[in-house]
Amino acid sequence: MTRKKVNFAYITNNSARQATFKKRKKGLLKKISELSTLCAIQICAIIYSPYDLEPEVWPSPLGVQSVIARFKNMPKAGQSRKMMNLGSFLRQMITKSEEQVKKQQRENRERGYDPSHVQELGW
Repeated sequence: MTRKKVNFAYITNNSARQATFKKRKKGLLKKISELSTLCAIQICAIIYSPYDLEPEVWPSPLGVQSVIARFKNMPKAGQSRKMMNLGSFLRQMITKSEEQVKKQQRENRERGYDPSHVQELGW
């Protein structure tokens, strides 16, 4: 059976929102566990929730401290090599979109498509 499309919008019903959070958190932690096992990598997760006083940590507080300590012991260049802030992410997405537009324009020219003809037709 296929899943139905989920509408990503704020859930106004508090009990439904809390139930959805718990289900999705459980699924996320399962995926993290699978990724850690299948790829033999160290992963940690810290989940802050409005429903719990303390954040939930995975796999354990000591495991999280171990992963964070390993990260902090890396050289600064290694730490930030694949990190991205909002500005760099947006620049990357804009560049990618511009490349796709140029590619589409090139393909249209090769096919002999004339965009000015569309305006003549009133599209």
